[in-house]
Amino acid sequence: MNLSQKIQYIAKEKNAIILAHNYQPAEIQEIADFTGDSLELSRIAADNKADLIVFCGVYFMAESAYILSRGKKIILPELNAGCPMADMASADKIIEMKKQHPGAKVVCYINSTAEAKAVSDVCCTSSNAVKIIQNIDSEKIIFIPDKNLGSYVAEFTDKKIILWDGYCPVHNNRTMNEILAAKEQNSDAEIIMHPECPPEIRKTADKILSTGEMVAYCKKSKNKKFIVATENGMIYKLKKEAPQNTYIELTPSFICEDMKKISLEKLYASIVDEKPIIKVDALVAENARGCLDAMLTMS
Repeated sequence: MNLSQKIQYIAKEKNAIILAHNYQPAEIQEIADFTGDSLELSRIAADNKADLIVFCGVYFMAESAYILSRGKKIILPELNAGCPMADMASADKIIEMKKQHPGAKVVCYINSTAEAKAVSDVCCTSSNAVKIIQNIDSEKIIFIPDKNLGSYVAEFTDKKIILWDGYCPVHNNRTMNEILAAKEQNSDAEIIMHPECPPEIRKTADKILSTGEMVAYCKKSKNKKFIVATENGMIYKLKKEAPQNTYIELTPSFICEDMKKISLEKLYASIVDEKPIIKVDALVAENARGCLDAMLTMS
């Protein structure tokens, strides 16, 4: 057996499921039992009967899976796969911001740590953020940690949105020159873009979509050519789900290094050894679960 076959064989023997985020390397997505965004995968972790959950993503995603699955055994093949944006919003700083804005509710993007979720009022994803903001019972919102997604949400409400100074470095570093170059070479292509991109870049998009919405849109769109303005791992998922289309990288540098830290070798070792194990402090997990549950109720 090759390494991929060995991984799948051992996973079956151990009653393990392999979950892979849409930005994971193609070879990881290829052998995963399920691929998707972080919330979708966390729900799958919670709703299945596997004895072992192997989460191929970054740390905060494995935390969310642990929280929603209420203590199932979660392993993350690369413990150092982090998220710079999630690390930009600590619990202490969020509490301090709440003191500066009495009465404001904290809406926390799911791309955040368990500790951040634990001191927030409600969580959101890129696909339901607008609905959450519209439904929350406050006219003043502290939106953490992504200022770009927050500014996008602010376009759809009259509520006061207080932006945290956080961002995804990979999306935030995109330039107008990259957009113009890609469009010049592919004038017949639509630009589909993630809302984590900066406001001035978003203005060039034909559609602003979460990763899940990108899949749904490309499946039914009459257009058959797309410039994909999000992490390049998404193109593998799009080709698999809607192979009738042509997908073009905005730029080869649209890569999240943390998402690419998991390899087949690391995945194999993690299943064999059943580690590194991800756990969240019981009180933090309870409070963070309340934040996630509030999102599910509102959306």
